[in-house]
Amino acid sequence: MSDDTPLKTTPLDALHRALGAKMVPFAGYAMPVQYPMGILNEHLHARAAAGLFDVSHMGQAILAGAEAAAALETMVPGDQLALKEGATRYTQLTNDEGGILDDLMATKRADGLYLVVNAACKDADFARIEAKIGARAPLRRLDDRALLALQGPQAAAVMARLAPDSVGQKFMTLREGTIGGIACLFTRSGYTGEDGYEISVPAAEAEKLAKLLLAEPEVKPIGLGARDSLRLEAGLCLYGHDIDTTTSPIEADLVWSISKRRRAEGGFPGAARVQRELAQGPARKRVGILPEGRAPAREGTEVVDAAGAKIGVVTSGGFGPTANGPICMGYVPAAFAAPGTPVGLVVRGKTLPAKIAGMPFVPHRYFRG
Repeated sequence: MSDDTPLKTTPLDALHRALGAKMVPFAGYAMPVQYPMGILNEHLHARAAAGLFDVSHMGQAILAGAEAAAALETMVPGDQLALKEGATRYTQLTNDEGGILDDLMATKRADGLYLVVNAACKDADFARIEAKIGARAPLRRLDDRALLALQGPQAAAVMARLAPDSVGQKFMTLREGTIGGIACLFTRSGYTGEDGYEISVPAAEAEKLAKLLLAEPEVKPIGLGARDSLRLEAGLCLYGHDIDTTTSPIEADLVWSISKRRRAEGGFPGAARVQRELAQGPARKRVGILPEGRAPAREGTEVVDAAGAKIGVVTSGGFGPTANGPICMGYVPAAFAAPGTPVGLVVRGKTLPAKIAGMPFVPHRYFRG
């Protein structure tokens, strides 16, 4: 996008500005990076209570018809045929080389699959899906809907008051119901590592719903800054940073998202590479890295071995408020990927000591029932 291209706005744009948000360009949209309480306090509030995020810039669509699951399996390594109605699954769109074009959520519904894809990739994703499988499973974009995320340990209590249909809902499932009388779709999911919900709502009702949720004492608005530090602490990938068209799901430590059947059968773009890396191990792996001291290592920081030779790169990094220190993730050769392995991080020309660490940095608190 060129500098003179007008930014798109979400249905909550006026509300963000009324709440004092600092707005920044993100994936072609004007988005709130923080509110007056600041990124650190927003992060801690989401961990302690409930935070409301605007993720309406993401792409929503219905892949319709009885063949939707079988058709999508020709484009992703995730098992769609095994999904029961109302179940949500994380997967990736792969290219012929086994690289990741995007990561997405797919939910089985009576009318097909409900898809949520990343904002920066949505136009390309939907065009690709239509071109490849549109004849078998028509794609209907839901550009008239907004998407809100309510995240944190008190999110369920808020939802129970406003949306009785959500009570007892398990992680990675979808329900249809009303929130304060507003018809919504809500999946018990999110990208913070906390319990929570992603709520799809007609765009015309989005501001009303957001105000309703923000009126609850547990809920505060949270911007992109804290969303990023929350997902980093949770060890979750950000597309275009930790995963991209050169990265395979195996290198990215996403093996768990590929079922036994799909590993064996293949049948998706890049399956040969995925199967080879499953059998032989990938040459490099996505790992957590804990810097010693307090200096954070940002994206692009070189990772070096004991002799100072470059072995990898940081793909996401910063300060983890809940972890109470600098944290990062990146790629290193498989020989260096074991937790506890000492490495160096080149920050401002100095090599700082660090070690490979397991992820997540902060334990997940999903509700599995």
